[in-house]
Amino acid sequence: MKVLVVDDEPLSRLVVQAAVEQLGHLCIADENGEAAWQHFDEDKPDVLVTDWLMPGVDGLELCRRVRADPRGGYTYIVLATVLGGREDVVRGMEAGADDYLVKPVDPFDIQSRLIAAERVTTLHAELARSRAKLAQLARTDPLTRLGNRRSLDEDLRILHARSARYGRGYCLAMCDVDRFKAYNDTYGHQAGDEALRAVATRISGVVRAGDAVYRYGGEEFLLVLPEQTLETAYVAVERVRDAVERLAIPHVDGPGGVLTMSAGLAAFAAGQETTVAALLQRADAALYRAKTVGRNQVALSDGEGSPADAPDASAPTR
Repeated sequence: MKVLVVDDEPLSRLVVQAAVEQLGHLCIADENGEAAWQHFDEDKPDVLVTDWLMPGVDGLELCRRVRADPRGGYTYIVLATVLGGREDVVRGMEAGADDYLVKPVDPFDIQSRLIAAERVTTLHAELARSRAKLAQLARTDPLTRLGNRRSLDEDLRILHARSARYGRGYCLAMCDVDRFKAYNDTYGHQAGDEALRAVATRISGVVRAGDAVYRYGGEEFLLVLPEQTLETAYVAVERVRDAVERLAIPHVDGPGGVLTMSAGLAAFAAGQETTVAALLQRADAALYRAKTVGRNQVALSDGEGSPADAPDASAPTR
């Protein structure tokens, strides 16, 4: 473990430092609370062993600062003091200490406190990993392992705000597997799930590193393409469409006898007054146009690009 020791008394500091190092831990030693706080900020130690009575930033203030640190993680705090009364111990615990040592410090007491510290910090690290894993699962679609709607909503809100603030552009592509209901009816839902996983994997494999892919719902996927214009994004989405077709998943009701995908593309440009919801609606309208004129193609929003001038038609079966 990394242990930060702070004491304004040189002898006491050396005793604790020697005991910590003899037990095989990395030790950082400071002679005042201000220097210790700076080291804590830089090194984020696992354990803090601090004297209580020090000029300036004392042990209680250090405890409060550590517990108020917003970066997460857990530092086990041992407060060393000549004040061994019950009320003093309670004051130290209320300030954020986990344990205390009565000075003069015995090396055996340091060893026992560090054993407890290692157990507690290990448990907190495991809990942090579990929370991070649960948070990731909450943002992930279980079937395709892509980001889900919750993840999309959070990420897109941040991207839109940043793009609007700094005058950057981005594009959205609403993608939908063609005639997927017919695919499920013909081949079964298990085959449908396998096809969606294959499509998700293929899309993720051909987009740029800075782009993001989400499962929007059912057989729909949303591509988020930062720093792209409508024209450059069209090239990227067309590459995705072609890659899905090249999977050559058999589909008797699909264009060309294989599973294909249609897409509608919308762009946010610098200075444009619009919302995320409006962009999604434009991308969905463009997707409708791609479906209407034959599927397995990419349509740009607002009637621009391919396919052009969609005829009036009843809503197609996606």
